[in-house]
Amino acid sequence: MAAPTLEEQLQARGLELLGPCTQLSKRPELMQLSALLRDFTPAEADLLGDSMLLVRAQPGQLLIAEDEASDWMMLLLHGTVDVAKRKVGAEADAEDAQATTRIAVLKEGASLGEMSMLDGEPRYASCIALSEVEAAVLTRAAVARLIASHPGVGAKLLVKITQLLAQRLRNTSNQVVRLLQDKA
Repeated sequence: MAAPTLEEQLQARGLELLGPCTQLSKRPELMQLSALLRDFTPAEADLLGDSMLLVRAQPGQLLIAEDEASDWMMLLLHGTVDVAKRKVGAEADAEDAQATTRIAVLKEGASLGEMSMLDGEPRYASCIALSEVEAAVLTRAAVARLIASHPGVGAKLLVKITQLLAQRLRNTSNQVVRLLQDKA
C-alpha cells in the first residue's frame, strides 16, 4: 500500500487545504517579520510560495505530532502555535495537559518542523494551533525541485533553514548551561 500523500496526511489531521501559497510577496509584514523570508526578494518569495501548500487550522487542531515521521515543514503565515514535548514516561496518547511541557509559543513568521523535513527523523515535539492558523507547507521534494529549477533560490532557502537551526541550537545550549549553573 502506498504511503499517504501530503494532502491526505494534512486532511486526515483535519486541516483545510487552500491550494498553492501564491503571491507570498503580497504579505510585506511577513516578509520583514519572518527570519526565513527576510532576505528573499519579492520574486524569490513568490517562487518559494508557489512550491508550498496553503493550509488552515482552527484553535486546538494538531499541526505536527511528536514522534511522527514526515518530510515537510510549515511557515506560519497567521496565528499562534503551541510547541509542546511529552514528558518522560507520559503515554503517547495522553491528553492530560500535565503530560506535556511547553517548549515555545510561535507566532506569524516562524517556521516549524524543519529538522524532520531535512533529515526524515520523527518529530521532536507536537505543534497545536492556539488560534486560527494559516500556514504554508513545504516538502523535501518541493525543496529538491526548487533547487533544480531555481538553484539560487533553493540555496538561499537551505542557508536560511541552516541559520534557523543553528540559532535554535545556540539558544538550547544556552538554556542547558543556565540550568546546569543553577543546579551547581
